Amino acid sequence: MLFNPDFKDMLLALSGARIDFLLVGAYAVAAHGHPRATGDLDLWVRPDTETAPKVYRVLAEFGAPLQDLTIDDLARPGMVFQIGVEPSRIDILTAISGVEFDDAWANRLSVEMDSIQLSVIGRADLIVNKRACGRPKDIADAESLDPTDS
Repeated sequence: MLFNPDFKDMLLALSGARIDFLLVGAYAVAAHGHPRATGDLDLWVRPDTETAPKVYRVLAEFGAPLQDLTIDDLARPGMVFQIGVEPSRIDILTAISGVEFDDAWANRLSVEMDSIQLSVIGRADLIVNKRACGRPKDIADAESLDPTDS
């Protein structure tokens, strides 16, 4: 699977800054063998006071519009910061439905995608997340990831 240039630049920047983040959303579903169309790249960053300044610095260097974002925002669970528009939007998340970051980090999968080594949310946690989101496309993702779910 190939990333568009902006997605790849962001992934390399976060990885290069040694930031704990997980690939979630449709790209994570694809990493688990079930690709589908999507308009964004969902990245879940560890929401803490050590990680937040590093994420802010990466976003600034990337050229993200930061006028409405603070370092404190990035340290709090529940923040969503969007860069760009679909089909090339990047979503930086500090929480996802149904799963805690530390638990998901412990269960992560290491995958190489487009020559980048990435931490991807594990299958079981991704299924929990997709079910908790509850949108039709998320339920379909959960069903594709868990063939016993019907």
